[in-house]
Amino acid sequence: MKACIIKSVVCAIGVMSSGYVLAAGGGGVVSDPGALEGKHFDAKGNAPSKYTVELQKSLRKTLPFEDRRDFEESKRGLIATPAYKTIMADAGNVAWDMGSYDFLLQGKEFDSVHPSLQRQAILNMAYGLYEVVPGKIYQVRGFDLANISFIKTNTGWIVFDPLAAKETARAALELVNEKLGKRPVIAVVYSHSHADHFGGVRGVVDEADVKSGKVKIIAPAGFMDHAIAENVYAGNAMTRRLYFQYGVLLPRSPFGHVDQSIGKNTAAGNLGLIEPNVYINQPYEKMTVDGVEMEFQNTPGTEAPAEMNTYFPQFKAFWAAENITGTIHNIYTLRGALVRDSLAWSKNINNALYRYGNESDVMFASHTWPRWGNARIQEVMRTQRDSYAHLHNEVLHLANNGVTINEIQNVYKQPESLKKQWAAHSYHGSEEHNSRAVINRYLGYWDANPATLAPLSPKDAAPLYVEMMGGSAKILAKGRELYKKGQYREAMEIVNKLVYAQPNNVPAKDLLADIFEQIGYQKESPSMRNSFLGAAYELRHGMPTGASPKTNGPDMIRGMTTELWLNALGISMDSKKAADMNFVINLSTPDNGEQFVIEMSNSALTNIKGQQAKNPNLTVTLNRSDLERVMGGQTTFDQLQAQGKVQFDGDRKVFDQLRSTLTVFVPDFELMPGTKPKAAQKPVAQPAKDPFAAQEIAITAGE
Repeated sequence: MKACIIKSVVCAIGVMSSGYVLAAGGGGVVSDPGALEGKHFDAKGNAPSKYTVELQKSLRKTLPFEDRRDFEESKRGLIATPAYKTIMADAGNVAWDMGSYDFLLQGKEFDSVHPSLQRQAILNMAYGLYEVVPGKIYQVRGFDLANISFIKTNTGWIVFDPLAAKETARAALELVNEKLGKRPVIAVVYSHSHADHFGGVRGVVDEADVKSGKVKIIAPAGFMDHAIAENVYAGNAMTRRLYFQYGVLLPRSPFGHVDQSIGKNTAAGNLGLIEPNVYINQPYEKMTVDGVEMEFQNTPGTEAPAEMNTYFPQFKAFWAAENITGTIHNIYTLRGALVRDSLAWSKNINNALYRYGNESDVMFASHTWPRWGNARIQEVMRTQRDSYAHLHNEVLHLANNGVTINEIQNVYKQPESLKKQWAAHSYHGSEEHNSRAVINRYLGYWDANPATLAPLSPKDAAPLYVEMMGGSAKILAKGRELYKKGQYREAMEIVNKLVYAQPNNVPAKDLLADIFEQIGYQKESPSMRNSFLGAAYELRHGMPTGASPKTNGPDMIRGMTTELWLNALGISMDSKKAADMNFVINLSTPDNGEQFVIEMSNSALTNIKGQQAKNPNLTVTLNRSDLERVMGGQTTFDQLQAQGKVQFDGDRKVFDQLRSTLTVFVPDFELMPGTKPKAAQKPVAQPAKDPFAAQEIAITAGE
């Protein structure tokens, strides 16, 4: 079984020779043949302890399982379920495998899964074509992390959010046309700037039709900037961190990955991006497309920096994008992103409630399932509005009473009235990390204790703790004692210190993995569960090796502005290598009329757009179209110079100096100590990447 799992992991993290692009989120399919039999995939893994079992049993008694409306709504309108459960990527790998989660449909209660999360995971097993508004609005669910929606117009389809991968979106369109009659796609709407809402666009439309104006692609203001920029500057770190949030190494199993809260997982296919040709710039903007009336509500700064809801007055249908999905979302996403504004989120839901909520007969979204009936719609909208508002207000109330960022996760609690409503449960987010995020947004990371303002690094502080606690043997003994008592967080506190002090202490790493595993079993949020279980996996087996995921497809490169690329060069520059370097370079790209000044001074690389220095050391001139080939790793400046496609006027030496400082980032750093393979175990080195090529972009999906 282990060989099967490892092979799947390689597929999940590797770069296919054909240019396969890891779509988003976790990507890859890590299957487990023993899942249906309830076998643990890991020889070092443990069953739920008696304390975990007791907790799950108590939760089954106290959670509002008598409310079955979500199950009724998730099944309503089913037209067809495909005979297949696997969708192949064009590169030959498995892009999507709904069958890998079939263990959830056995009718068993898994003590290794929080009962609320198991409920959500079963609800997200919806798979097929569904009718939302009779004869007018349809959804395909269970083909990717997101839903793809089809609005019937006079002559064709408007597609809302074409999934994360070309292959899954194409399969969804084929299913719709097969069951409902073939119609052309005349418009696509990107609800927001996360990849699972635009990445499959090439599976439903042709770019030539978009450029000619035959097909509209409609998006909120700022879409292109945020679709790329949010994931560039810290992209390498984000890519590595998503191994924990998305459980990339975890097989689909009751002991591993069970769900991603707003869908099962993300498809591992070809991610594309076609630039919109229509932008929604006003707070509210009406548009009619081939007989379908729509009013778009811009909601910037909510679930995404650029996002919009849509109301269909003819159908009394409200599209909530990813702002209202029946789960409390991430105010802070664990793989890394800017902290979101929970107050703005609440207010935008309130605006939608009062503008559309009183009129709507159905509310559907880019994840989970629709809600029907005006009373039901308003109930869910108010529940989500109040959840974000309460989080914001109560956390700041507590902060103003002295509760710090290092305490709030143990103090903040939802009111009982919200706990009783499934739409207030934090499947994607969690009360723990969202509450800390609210304080971080307003007060930052410091708890105002000078001892934590500039603390020792964990690896430097940990040996002091180990010494004062009497050494590793005493810590292991106490850790095991706490573990056996079910005091997992207390055990974690001391054993984590030992692992940092002694990264090669295998008994300590194994004990910490056991502790993490039980905590993971108990978490309602998949992001929290995956993080604990993912860390346990790496402590036991080491971090993954092999080629890093490839995300820089040609569409993403085209979407990256020259200024963004230059800013990223400043981040990849090793400032120690740049000591005493001083130069000025003019960059000009005649085909799009852009000009930049790039300056190296004080070990910092800066740039300014729309300027040219009077006396530069070097002027570099090339077309943006050729620069894109450099950014995409298809050519180099030296090769372009040999072809006469780039001109260097001045001192070429400063260009070579700049190149000598640049670092090619690889997500090969430890997240837990002692998990990086030894030098002898490292894989064969990959061909050297041109340091001027764009760093791999971290792809945001469902976050």
